[in-house]
Amino acid sequence: MITREHDPRTDRRVRRTRDAIHRALIELMIEKGYEAVTVADIITKADVGRSTFYTHFTDKREVLYASIDDLAGFLRAGSQVKGGRRLFGFSRMMFEHAHEQQELLRALLGRGGGAIVYERIRLVLADLVRDDLVPRVGPGATVPLDLVVDGVVGAYMALLSRWLDEREPHTPHEMDVAFRRLVIPGVVSGLGITAPEGAAGAEPR
Repeated sequence: MITREHDPRTDRRVRRTRDAIHRALIELMIEKGYEAVTVADIITKADVGRSTFYTHFTDKREVLYASIDDLAGFLRAGSQVKGGRRLFGFSRMMFEHAHEQQELLRALLGRGGGAIVYERIRLVLADLVRDDLVPRVGPGATVPLDLVVDGVVGAYMALLSRWLDEREPHTPHEMDVAFRRLVIPGVVSGLGITAPEGAAGAEPR
């Protein structure tokens, strides 16, 4: 016998409700920016009750963080499958996702998102980069790991933001190649990494 707690229909309703709240926040951010959005706005846009909203989230920041954390899970899982052991396997996936979700990413990283969104995404990428680098650090490392992580993430965020601002003058593949060629030689030198997988370029087209 399936109890209500484990009823698949209940799980689907929960996912639909949370998805509706996520979509409402993103659409409102695109319309007027994160800072101007209120919980009341989200409730109205998502067409859910106030008590329903607070059953799932404590405030709009938690909704935002859950959305970004979903992106982090997508990148982590995808890079492990698609990128294998490649250094910075998330890069190509993130550019492809940004290409598919241009309006969303511009809302998150542009004026509509603000510093809180930028910082959360930066932390997500920092975790991915650090997880990639920790097992690869060699005995000849000359630059502290935290500085390397900050440098890699800063370069990636700068390229991604400019690419979105300029309405994608290059393909995701070209952006991935540019990122890898710019940062990997410095990472290899600074951390004493020997011949990392995929160091010279990006994934095949």
